Amino acid sequence: MASDTISTLNYFIAPLDGSRPYNRVNADSATGKLARNYTLGPHDMQIEDVRGKEELYKLDNAGFQYGREAAKHSSFLNDDEIEREYYPESIDLIKRVTGATKIVIFDHTVRRRRPGEPGDNPGRRQPVSAAHVDQTPAAATARVHRHLPPTEAPSFLRRRFQIINLWRPISHAAVDWPLALCDFRSVDFEKDLVPVALIYPDREGETFGVKYNPNHQWKYLKAMTPEEFVLIKCSDSIQDGSVARLTPHTGFQDPNTPEGAPPRESIELRALVFYD
Repeated sequence: MASDTISTLNYFIAPLDGSRPYNRVNADSATGKLARNYTLGPHDMQIEDVRGKEELYKLDNAGFQYGREAAKHSSFLNDDEIEREYYPESIDLIKRVTGATKIVIFDHTVRRRRPGEPGDNPGRRQPVSAAHVDQTPAAATARVHRHLPPTEAPSFLRRRFQIINLWRPISHAAVDWPLALCDFRSVDFEKDLVPVALIYPDREGETFGVKYNPNHQWKYLKAMTPEEFVLIKCSDSIQDGSVARLTPHTGFQDPNTPEGAPPRESIELRALVFYD
């Protein structure tokens, strides 16, 4: 397709000293650089535009799923309003798409690209430019314990549960710095993924860094609009090989972006998703 593109994607390179990889969630206030002990290696990868064949990609085969439904909430300027207005409609949307019976949204991130600005401090998040997965299986289980009452968590952990992100552009189409998703069927779970400690000021989580694999099949939906969304699977308690377990993803700079395209703005919600 003419809209397929080749872009430089940044992959994980482990610390040279063999130490446990870590990444501090907030940028260093002095330098604006994220405090981490690993590096990234650029690789040019083909990224396929799946517009017109979105139906081929589902949460259980590829690890992601596109859809079309405008949000009723549209400003995305105030966190309290987002939680009050956007969370309930998003819970309903995720339930309808997945068939899940209980959804717990535990956070959200609004990203607005600001060319020339350093860092990624709270309240001023920019698109992520490294292939990653938001949660490891251990971190997903810890999220259930963190966000459900102690009396409920054990029973919910016996069900099928997932962590799914609901991502959509806001304000305008995401022509600038679109989102690329890696089809799980092209991922070697044991070899490609490396646990990375995600250090918050008060606690620690864990994400996956993604090592380069030339077999990775990257996809995107060109010029995704605010009326469109994608569900991104970060974790699934079914681990027997029958379904996709996760989806590496990253923002990328499309060399075909027209000059003057407005900087990307987007929101992602992160949700615990439970099934009966």
